[in-house]
Amino acid sequence: MEIHLRELRYFVAAAEELNVTRAAERLFVSQPALSKQLRALERQLGFVLFDRVPSGLALTRQGTALLPVARDLLARWDEGLDLVRQAAPSGTLVIGLQTAVGRGIQAEALRRFREQMPGWMVSLRVVGWEDPSAGLSDGSSDVAFVWLPAPEGVATRVLATERRFVAMPESHRLAAREEIDFAELRGEPFVALPKTAGPLREFWLGGPGTIVGAEAASPDGVFEAVLAGLGLVLLSEGNAELYRRPGLVARPVSGLSPARLAIAWRAADRRPAVTAFVRSFG
Repeated sequence: MEIHLRELRYFVAAAEELNVTRAAERLFVSQPALSKQLRALERQLGFVLFDRVPSGLALTRQGTALLPVARDLLARWDEGLDLVRQAAPSGTLVIGLQTAVGRGIQAEALRRFREQMPGWMVSLRVVGWEDPSAGLSDGSSDVAFVWLPAPEGVATRVLATERRFVAMPESHRLAAREEIDFAELRGEPFVALPKTAGPLREFWLGGPGTIVGAEAASPDGVFEAVLAGLGLVLLSEGNAELYRRPGLVARPVSGLSPARLAIAWRAADRRPAVTAFVRSFG
């Protein structure tokens, strides 16, 4: 039997909130995705953790017994990660990212970080859209470049605020427009992030009610789906430039709030290397 840390975090959140909706919001995942993970955990364990009651959830005797064990395991894992990082003689800062950063942001920050933390190495880690925290939630990243909204427990500093664009095949009926009102796209299918991306998925769909034609967990997958005619995709102005593709055009969209790129870190993380990297953005 293999139980993953993410499943334990899901269980603890649900056990503390006793409400799937609140737990899903806390974890930054969709309610159906959380319910599915909880049922999968119960199947793996071979017993029921929650009774479904009118008010939400109630812990069973097994769930009540498991809760302190799960909390202890998660706390020990977090403490162990800190000890391992502190034991590294030269130190490595792991930076999670889900899209190219560009914009002249990353290179300058790395230069300043190395000045402040000589001897430290930096490791860039690409994380799929399935994890909207880009590795912060499970501790596999120390800091991360993320698009807002960010998960609970994550502190952020906004680095860029940009208009949203729509990418479409150059043969699309609206491709010749200089700007497109989002209301004109309401009947179009869009390529969505995975459901586990939670509110971030809805943001990049332009809000509820948008037709989903396909899902993709990486930029390459997104643009392949657009080129295949499976749907359009919203992206930031800077990424419209970074991810140019033959056969695709990107046009600014009116009627939508701007996108915000941020540097993120665990709110309780006060390690000098993390603090130094965040401060490297001025």
